[in-house]
This record gives sequence, structure tokens and C-alpha cells, in this order.
Amino acid sequence: MVRRHELTDAAWARIEPLLPVNTGPGGRWRDHRQVINGILWKIRTGADWRDIPERYGPWQTLYQRFRRWSTDGTWDRLLARVQTHDDAIGAVDWSAVCVDSTIVRAHQYAAGARKRGAPGDETGMPGAGQALGRSRGGLTTRIHLACDGRGLPLAFTVTAGDVNDCTRLIDVVEAIRIARTGPGRPRVRPGHLIADKGYSTGIIRAYLRRRRIPHTIPERADQLAARARRGHRRCGFDRDRYRRRNVIERCFNRLKRFRGIATRYDKLARHYHATVTIASLMLWLNHDPQNRP
Repeated sequence: MVRRHELTDAAWARIEPLLPVNTGPGGRWRDHRQVINGILWKIRTGADWRDIPERYGPWQTLYQRFRRWSTDGTWDRLLARVQTHDDAIGAVDWSAVCVDSTIVRAHQYAAGARKRGAPGDETGMPGAGQALGRSRGGLTTRIHLACDGRGLPLAFTVTAGDVNDCTRLIDVVEAIRIARTGPGRPRVRPGHLIADKGYSTGIIRAYLRRRRIPHTIPERADQLAARARRGHRRCGFDRDRYRRRNVIERCFNRLKRFRGIATRYDKLARHYHATVTIASLMLWLNHDPQNRP
């Protein structure tokens, strides 16, 4: 019997051939499906590793498998292969790729990891290497994400919560990379990009023009006033297309149904990145790829 939050038979059939096989010493691995279901239970509930029900096996085994696959990129490869499959059958909607970010509160359990000199520490500030920022509400993390027109994640980055949205749009767009099943270069360019006025900067618009990516980004009031003073015309803005931006809000809502994402409990940035990757993978697996836009 498949319990709530566990892999369905259809979802398991899609990822089972993609999972690594134990070829090294140490005996046989515990059943992959049982372990993944336990990890999903942990992410869904936000509980401690020690509180995972015994039916999923020893919590140490689940944690070690989660940590190993977070480090070697297994979770990322699973998501990439599922995305490649859906793109091959024409299910991915490239016509309205939306970019936005969301703030996530960090639990006190997320604090305490090595802060200075950690991978990804670009600022030298405490906590920056583990994607933790401090605001009036406490420690926070920000997820910068791009989704397709169906509201399924294409790519994302995780930063400290005090990092501005517009500074990471280029990183998110550059992270979009869906391989082909046959010969040919990976798909890296959206058919059309939609973002809110927080991304209305000259650097971003110049980058999108250089990449030949059509975009719909409203201008801020101060930018419109400056254009009027100079006698320049305003940028083109398709209001009907912009209404499709709500798909990314729905994407964030679905991701935050996982309590391990809505509140960050992971100390390490790579572990929280893996948590978001697993939740994104579940969104893709539970979406009918034949339900084309």
C-alpha cells in the first residue's frame, strides 16, 4: 500500500532505472524505494531524522544515503533526466518561463555550521557560505527559481535571504540546461521570459537582449519618469502575457507544502539545495507529462 507522500508506482517506474547500483564493498544497499520514501517523509513533515518511522529503515541509513547523493549530485541528475524526458515528448512549456524568488525562514537547527570560508562564500560575511542571511525576523534563506509555463521548476539557486532578487536572475537563467535525448545541444534559452518589476534593471535587459531572449518585465515608476523626462518611449509591455507570471507563485506554493522547504532545518547549503531538488523532482514526477499546455 502506497502511503501519503510516498512514491507512486508510476513515479517509481520513471526513476528506478536511473538510480545508482551498488558495485562497491560493504554488502547490498537497503531498497532504494524504501529509503527515498523515508527521505520524502522527512522533507514533507520537517521532522528530525531520528523521528523517521521504523518502516523506512534505520534513520542513519536514510541520512547517509541523502548526504551521499547530495554530495555526488545524484539528486540533480535524477531531476535532469526527468526534465529531459518530458522535453523530448514536447511537454515542457518554454513559451512562458517565469523567474522569481521566495524567502524561507531558517530554524535554529540550521545555524551552527562552518560559516567562514565555506563553499559559496562570496561575501566573507558570517553565514554567507551556508546561504544564511540575517534580517529583522532572524536567519533566512532565499530560493531564486525559474519555472516553465506549467509551473514546474527548470532551475534554481539558493542564497542568503538578504541577497537581492535581481542580482541572481542571470545565474538562474544560466542554470537552465535541459539535455536532448539524441544528438544536439542542450536547451538553454527560454522562448519568452517573464519577471516582475524587481528585475527591471539595465544590466538584466542588456543580458536578455544579448542572449536574444524575448522578455516581459514591467518598468518601475522611477524608470518610467526618467524615460519621460528624456523624451524616450517606454519599453514594450504585454499585459496579457504578464498575467501568466502567477504560475511561479503556484510553483512556490507547491514546493512549500514540503515543510522541510517552507522552514529550513538543514545546516549545510548543499543539503538544503538537495532538499529543494527532491521536492522539485516530485513535482515533475507527479505531473502528467502528457498534459501538454
